[in-house]
Amino acid sequence: MVTTPVILKPLVLLWVLLGVWGCATNPVTGKSELSFISESTEISIGEQQYLTSQQSQGGKYLVDQNLNDYVSEVGNRLAAVSDRALPYEFVVLNESTPNAWALPGGKIAVNRGLLLALNNEAELAAVLGHEIVHSAARHGAQAMQRGTLLQGAILATSIAAKDSEFSNYIVGAAELGSQLVSLRYGREKELESDAHGIKYMLRAGYDPHAAITLQETFVAMSDAKKTGWLEGLFSSHPPSVERVNANRQSVSALEIRHDIETGQQRYAQHLAYLRSVESAYVSYDRAQFLIEEQEFASALKALQHAQDIEPKEARFYGTMGDVYRLQLQHRKAKTAYDQALALDENFYEYYLGRGLSNAKLGNAAAAKSDLSKSNELLPTAVAMSELGTLALTERKKGVAKQYFKAAMNAGGDLGRKARFEYLKLDLPENPSNYILAQAKISNGHLGANLINKSGLTIAQVSVRFTALSNGKLVSRTVKINQLQRSASVNSGWQVPDNFSFEDVSLTVLSARL
Repeated sequence: MVTTPVILKPLVLLWVLLGVWGCATNPVTGKSELSFISESTEISIGEQQYLTSQQSQGGKYLVDQNLNDYVSEVGNRLAAVSDRALPYEFVVLNESTPNAWALPGGKIAVNRGLLLALNNEAELAAVLGHEIVHSAARHGAQAMQRGTLLQGAILATSIAAKDSEFSNYIVGAAELGSQLVSLRYGREKELESDAHGIKYMLRAGYDPHAAITLQETFVAMSDAKKTGWLEGLFSSHPPSVERVNANRQSVSALEIRHDIETGQQRYAQHLAYLRSVESAYVSYDRAQFLIEEQEFASALKALQHAQDIEPKEARFYGTMGDVYRLQLQHRKAKTAYDQALALDENFYEYYLGRGLSNAKLGNAAAAKSDLSKSNELLPTAVAMSELGTLALTERKKGVAKQYFKAAMNAGGDLGRKARFEYLKLDLPENPSNYILAQAKISNGHLGANLINKSGLTIAQVSVRFTALSNGKLVSRTVKINQLQRSASVNSGWQVPDNFSFEDVSLTVLSARL
């Protein structure tokens, strides 16, 4: 039995998520606002989407667990003084793009790349405080209430070269988490998160001036168009001089205590290991660029250099597997994925890559196992489509159809190919779903008006006319060759003038691509 994710239409999903309808006081702002989604639903959404959202954003950073513990310690210190008690969680993600995000219910993540850009613990507190406010003030829940999520069918994340056949697409329930992670809050929400995050900083004993220096740094980097930043943190949290000035006003309005701290030395100590191997990740980022440029030999050298500096990083081996797979060297790719999974057995990309290579090597059982595990961690159109192909080789057409259906809404060639494979299987079984047929009588000619709704050219269609003629039941089957997409044709048969028809019906019997 194959279970594929269900993708609900936006309004349907919105109503499924609704909790209590009515007005409520926002726990952060104190304002009365319309509240459709209950707190228990918010928490449930965050818990359900947290792990898959981590997968789609690079997975957990595992090399230095002490760093994860430290970020959680700082986050919990702020959460303890927030205006809303939630089951807050904090995680460091293994992603060089500087970013941080929050899901409803207090599930928060910060990227490895952003930690390297900060100067002290108080700046980290400014980042985490800002994200805590997004959760505490229900900003994600409010976006869902407005119906601003799930308006796009699919979100893309690249597993290897961008815009290639290996580009990956998130499908099913995990799509919601991805949209929440990449949600762009408006100016009002960003300023609100800054202002209340500054209050949390002071309550927790951090110097709130760090919120000013943080934004000043971001504005300077934005003005300099530093590579990677505009597409990372700034896409969802755009810096501006307005935010710097607003933070200055927020800090000036506070009564600053004497026991506040910046935690610069403590931050330096906890970041020491990551900074010592930073050049490995620089080399890795360089390899990613080279892959996009299809300079595979140079990419492999950059990845080997990264491994020499930091041999415990699974990402370096997994990306090497991607390069070998792009070069169609599937045995080498499998070995690289094996090395990656030995270091991190809980990241979908390594299972996905190994599954694709196993399929090319003829290891069908191993491929199915890997691709299924990849989908457990993060359901993707690439894995669904390949599982559909494997099911076809086993003549399990029903199973294959489910997989292709899950993959066919993806973008680019991948989605088109999956839809074609799905229609090849579904059209013969349900031809009336794709062909609108209407019977008509004109000048003694009993005909059919056929409209092709499939979007593809249909090779052959068979329709059956049934009618009462002069008190007798008559029927005839007519075949039409090549029904173009979105086209309509007239077909039928000529009958004697003395025939009269009643109760005419038309049935689409069969069709094939």
